Amino acid sequence: MAKVDTAWLRMESPSNLMMITGVIVLANRVTFRDFEKAFAQRFLLFERFRHKAVGGARGYWWEEDAQFELSAHIRHTALPGKADKVELEKLVSELASTPLDQTKPLWQFHLVDNYIDGPVVIGRIHHCYADGMALVQVMLSLTAETADASVADVKMPERRRVQAREMGLFERYLIPAKKGLKAASQLSERMLKEGQDWIHDPEAFIENAHLAREWLAELGALVAIEDDPPSRFKAPLGVRKNVAWASPVPLEEVKAIGYALGCTVNDVLIAVITGALHRYLIQAGDDPTELSMRATVPVNLRSPEDAKELGNHFGLVFLDLPIAEHNPLARVYQVSEAMNRLKSSKQAAVSLGLLSVFGMAPAAVQPPALEMFSKKATTVLTNVPGPQSFRYLAGAPIQEMMFWVPQNGTIGMGISIMSYAGQVFSGLIADQNLVPEPSDVMGLFEKEFDDLLYLALLIGPMIHEMDGEQVEHLHEWIDGEV
Repeated sequence: MAKVDTAWLRMESPSNLMMITGVIVLANRVTFRDFEKAFAQRFLLFERFRHKAVGGARGYWWEEDAQFELSAHIRHTALPGKADKVELEKLVSELASTPLDQTKPLWQFHLVDNYIDGPVVIGRIHHCYADGMALVQVMLSLTAETADASVADVKMPERRRVQAREMGLFERYLIPAKKGLKAASQLSERMLKEGQDWIHDPEAFIENAHLAREWLAELGALVAIEDDPPSRFKAPLGVRKNVAWASPVPLEEVKAIGYALGCTVNDVLIAVITGALHRYLIQAGDDPTELSMRATVPVNLRSPEDAKELGNHFGLVFLDLPIAEHNPLARVYQVSEAMNRLKSSKQAAVSLGLLSVFGMAPAAVQPPALEMFSKKATTVLTNVPGPQSFRYLAGAPIQEMMFWVPQNGTIGMGISIMSYAGQVFSGLIADQNLVPEPSDVMGLFEKEFDDLLYLALLIGPMIHEMDGEQVEHLHEWIDGEV
């Protein structure tokens, strides 16, 4: 097992299960036989899903499950009562709070065929198998662009072999990316080996010293980040997680807001969810005006040719969320500024390297190190792009796709954003001790988005007609000066 994947396996705790939980809502009924067939013929093309994680004195490795049975992983179930969204959220919450069977491959899917809006697929896959970007590709492999193709037989593709290039440690693992945060870094056992070699070959260390200084400087900056203060969202955790998701918003409307304000789609969506959390605190009787809050944001470090490979190939960055800001426009610009500051950072590459180190180190070393870094953030926030055209699963069109990101250490809240077929889906998973009803926050997300859309449509055309003094006055208002 890769050392990064080992680190994610070790992160499992009663308070934070390391599962990625997802929901797919279908437009019409599918037979359980076709559902099983889709997984037998498509999902299991990834041989790793026939393997279970096994540990021992020499670490963890993948071992084929000699007693593998598909029926242990594919279940048929139904919702009670009205079988509405409330009941579906309860079922997803229960599954998100229930550990997977460690004696089997760590994944499971449920087909719920009595939901009022159409059949639902609920999936759970342990994070040690793959990251979110890889799992999107896995899920896409289950689907097709037409109903007939989605139930057609498929053949095992030829196995592709990848030859790794030999490079020096820092040259190989800390190559700057061409754009933004798309750095490439993948620490492995070679880090220990080359570290030992440097003792006997000081010249090799000197040649890489400038890169080592950059790496250590970024590591020092990470360690120096102050802990997030206690809040309603940052408190002792229990073992129950609850999930909710908002009604989808049109991607074109998100883009329109970004265009009007000169910001990205990500800036807009992160500002909206931050605004929803701001409103939730006020409604709960808290004063957020002096509160600071960070999110750990996964950053994809995969090269395009490795998009369909399993495993974890992402780093984490710490993003300041303007939770104290009351002005929705100012909130967008503050998110934009924070994101721009991170674009020149090597936090993502360094954090991926640290996860590899954690995976190499004795198991007892990881929890205290993980706790130290998890204290610096209040939530995990991830945005995964899904397919932008409709897909079919087992003969039925997919209406909605949503997932929930796991949290680690002392973090008890996760925010997920996913785009699919021209819609943007947003969800929240939270420890019951922190946010008993995440649906309350998601309702505020919808209100916050509508308000921001109105402001953007109002101000966007105005900006093009303003003179310099008027634009400056507008910015002063956004900054809270007037």
